[in-house]
Amino acid sequence: MGLLYLARRFAPAMVGSGKGAIVATGNTSALRGKPGFAGFAPTKAAQRILAEAIARDLGPKGVHVAYVVVDAVIDLEWTRKRWPDRPDDFFIKPAAIADEIWHVAHQHRSERLTTLCKTPPKSHS
Repeated sequence: MGLLYLARRFAPAMVGSGKGAIVATGNTSALRGKPGFAGFAPTKAAQRILAEAIARDLGPKGVHVAYVVVDAVIDLEWTRKRWPDRPDDFFIKPAAIADEIWHVAHQHRSERLTTLCKTPPKSHS
């Protein structure tokens, strides 16, 4: 619901200025279900579909809306401890995610995408 509330709160000002970006992030569950994720996957899929619907509404008004799927294990202290034997390229660096989100938010209007999937060289799935 956070995405919906955020869009309702900030989209009017963005539409008024004719520019702006709303970029939501999610994970692999937004694209496909996995065992043990029956209660979680539908919420991420719904978030992705909501972003797409908002994009269709706000895009023609100059506001870019996108959903970035992080199909990876983020390289954090606790994830390194959980998967201690995995190689470095199993993980994705937070800075790489941030760089991609920045790029998506600043795309030229002629090349705007709605959904992007960011995956490291060695996928964990």
